[in-house]
Amino acid sequence: MNKKIEEATVLFFLEGIFLSYSQVFFSKQKIFAFILILVSFFDWNAGFSGLIAVTTANLAAILIGFNKNHVSQGYYGFNSLMVGLGMGLFYQPGIEFFLVVIFASLFTFFLTIWFQGIFWKYGLPYMSLPFLFGIWMVSLASKEFTVLTSSDRGLFILTEIYRYGGMQMVNLYYWVNDLPVHSAILVYFKSLAAIFFQYNLLAGMLIAIGLLIYSRIAFLLSLTGFFAAWFFYMALGADLTDLSYSYIGFNFIFTAIGLGGFYIVPSRWAFLWVILLTPITAIIISSSGVFFDLIELPIYSLGFNVVVLVFLYALKLRERQFFKPELVIVQRFSPERNLYSQHNYKSRFDTKAIIHIILPFLDEWTVTQGHNGEHTHKEEWRHAWDFEITGEDGKVYSDYGSTVNDYYCYGKPVLAPADGLVQEIRDGVPDNTVGEMNLGNNWGNTIVIKHTETIYSKVSHLKPGSIKTFKGAYVKRGEVIAYSGNSGRSPAPHLHFQIQSDPFIGAKTIDFPIANYLLKTKNGYELKTYERPAKNQVVTNVVKNDSLAKAFAFIPGQAITFEMSENGGKIKLVNWDVKADMYNYTYLECRETGSKAYFYNEGNLFYFTHFEGRKDCFLYYFYLGAYKIVLGFYKNLEVKDVYPLNAFKNGVMLFLQDFIAPFRIFMQADFELKYLKLEDNFVSSSISISSSTSLKAMKKQLERIDFSMVIGNGRIERFTAKGKNVSISANEIKS
Repeated sequence: MNKKIEEATVLFFLEGIFLSYSQVFFSKQKIFAFILILVSFFDWNAGFSGLIAVTTANLAAILIGFNKNHVSQGYYGFNSLMVGLGMGLFYQPGIEFFLVVIFASLFTFFLTIWFQGIFWKYGLPYMSLPFLFGIWMVSLASKEFTVLTSSDRGLFILTEIYRYGGMQMVNLYYWVNDLPVHSAILVYFKSLAAIFFQYNLLAGMLIAIGLLIYSRIAFLLSLTGFFAAWFFYMALGADLTDLSYSYIGFNFIFTAIGLGGFYIVPSRWAFLWVILLTPITAIIISSSGVFFDLIELPIYSLGFNVVVLVFLYALKLRERQFFKPELVIVQRFSPERNLYSQHNYKSRFDTKAIIHIILPFLDEWTVTQGHNGEHTHKEEWRHAWDFEITGEDGKVYSDYGSTVNDYYCYGKPVLAPADGLVQEIRDGVPDNTVGEMNLGNNWGNTIVIKHTETIYSKVSHLKPGSIKTFKGAYVKRGEVIAYSGNSGRSPAPHLHFQIQSDPFIGAKTIDFPIANYLLKTKNGYELKTYERPAKNQVVTNVVKNDSLAKAFAFIPGQAITFEMSENGGKIKLVNWDVKADMYNYTYLECRETGSKAYFYNEGNLFYFTHFEGRKDCFLYYFYLGAYKIVLGFYKNLEVKDVYPLNAFKNGVMLFLQDFIAPFRIFMQADFELKYLKLEDNFVSSSISISSSTSLKAMKKQLERIDFSMVIGNGRIERFTAKGKNVSISANEIKS
């Protein structure tokens, strides 16, 4: 066990060093990290100094006791890495020099922790501020350290290229420089290279290729930011060497990528703000450069840090237009993933629905008056529903409907629509005789439940003496709190339900969706999520099926094993673990591949939120096939949903989609599921489900995979996936 822990720690440590390089570009992609490591060693002393610096910082983080996951993601190492790279280029190597590198990287690491603590309070990133202060302190201190001698590397480029690669590398350098391209493009590549303290075109071109592999949107943003600056300088008649001196054009590149794709969801608004903020970045660079020249310090990435921090802080204080531009909610470390994930989230859920509201009843009820009703749901009280139960004959009562007991909904249980604190109760108002109304007690017997400071639910016209809770009590979603009646302004028994922002009986309503419910159709049922039932619709909450609920009750700490064969080959075991991360998000993790499928279980609905890892493993296909599962059986029930586009393997069309995704999404990935049959016997039950995934571009189908599932005895007895390039059959082994 200790050996496994030691091996895991070593892997964490090595991954942290690796990803510290890509974190410079807001990335966690290992291919990009490899390219950046290669570029850093174009100057061996710079590369070696950077490696020593990042190793020192990550080692210090582990020894002191900081979060290992943060270490492995490169959060604590990339600023020290940049300090090491800069020092390696500026000073001659030696024992004393490397000692200074170690202590400078330690100092930068502590600055990282300090800035993290300060900016965390405001929800802001610390970016490369620790690097700036770290390298500035070293530069100022070096004036007193006589053992540190300045290096002339970077000044005699051809000599250095010949030293590392001979005449072949020199000829390659000449060939690249003689390419028939505009000088602005050459400066763009040199600005990219300068990020890693390299000053040649080849390094910049490699970084550009790595950037393109990592993210098409980030690559496009880098061009947008740089050339917006280029044209701004030209328009002002400014000296263009301001961009090429130390190649500080990377400030515009970083600002564009950071604001346009990392901290802000890529969109036309993000690109617009990248262009609008370019002149401000230029002003900061020029003005601060005057001051820093006096103390003989480069400004490095100061302009980028100031503009991004100020703009992000301004966005957090706005009162409206939260999507122009839109801040990234969950960071995916890729502009494409940020865009597709947030677009997918808004497609699947209501972004304003911060709590899950269910229908306040059991069984099937009919909406007899919806929003903007024809009787009472008007003006400030228009966002409300009236529900009744309809019989097979279409009537809401039996016999003559002359008494309240004739009505099917009278005396039926009323449920708490979500967890909350009982805010107000009114009881003791007698039921009306059918056809009469109590206008003096408009709402009749009522319960108001507080769910958040600004979200309250209210059920009214309850049966007198039927309230089963009390003011100040905490109720759980689905708990029976009363029974329906006919009190107040109610000529016939029905249940009034509304969401409001104030705690008072009679407060005005707010437009708020029902999280999920079933809509009865001619052929069966259809799942509705975050929608608003309309008049005459028959709706119901999901009633759980025990076998389904147990099969998808994945609990952290649980181990799951499947027997799986692919393309009719040999049967092998696949092992998953159910885990929860530091934010309490639950996920399935494949032991063999390390892939993760994050999920959420609402009790009556199971669904995946996103997938990370290899897209050729069984967990990936299970994520696609069981994307959303209603945990109750309803024959012919249809479930529809959409995937984020980044859930699919990158192809030519998706590669092209990435470039224009901030402006238009022309691809769509659909999920469809249907409940086929339920077979019952005295011992157990078996449920058959089919589902499919379809990837389309401009309505043309590019890929389709069909899935089938058989659920029985509380487990997944069979799961199959069939497509053009996949054929999988698996069954869960009973633990």
